[in-house]
Amino acid sequence: MPPTAPASQLVVGSAAWRTGLSVLTGTRLTLRELRREDAPSRFALLTTDEVARFITPPPTTVEGFERFITWARQRRSEGCCACFAVVPHVTDTAVGLFQIHLAADGHTAEWGFALGSPYWGTGLFVDGARLVVDFAFATLGLRRLEARAVVENERGNGALRKIGAVKEGVLRQAFDREGEVFDQTLWTILRDDWAHASVALTGGRVH
Repeated sequence: MPPTAPASQLVVGSAAWRTGLSVLTGTRLTLRELRREDAPSRFALLTTDEVARFITPPPTTVEGFERFITWARQRRSEGCCACFAVVPHVTDTAVGLFQIHLAADGHTAEWGFALGSPYWGTGLFVDGARLVVDFAFATLGLRRLEARAVVENERGNGALRKIGAVKEGVLRQAFDREGEVFDQTLWTILRDDWAHASVALTGGRVH
């Protein structure tokens, strides 16, 4: 997980989210706080080779995902992290997640996402990303949202480009995955740019 600051250092737009994340509803999905019962589906969908290839290695057991969920809820209560489960309207099962990790300045955060491969190309990412970015700027009061994607991860980079993120540069050898080192592309979205964006965010076919 990206490093996060102690809650005492964070200043955000509203403190209400620290008591529990609101349910966010899109055209294709619902985003809600992770629950303990989400662990089995997250383990099944997010530990496959195609999903885990370019991300921080996920937990290797259902119990590990349960511990992660407990950790994420605790960090949310401290004002450091918001972690949403992705639940398509056609099912009650969590098939992915979006995470936001706040920096110490309270104005910047790093976000990331993972989605089970059966749901790639369904428009779920674009629908969920719109909700998450709105939440980051309107509820958390952020000014700048950053994302990192391994350069070779064409699908992930394309997804960020699709929603209007700006490529700021390449971070050389910035990601070490179990001894294998990768360059990462740094993508950013600014609150002012998002407010004036004209890019269409629905109907896309990225993950």
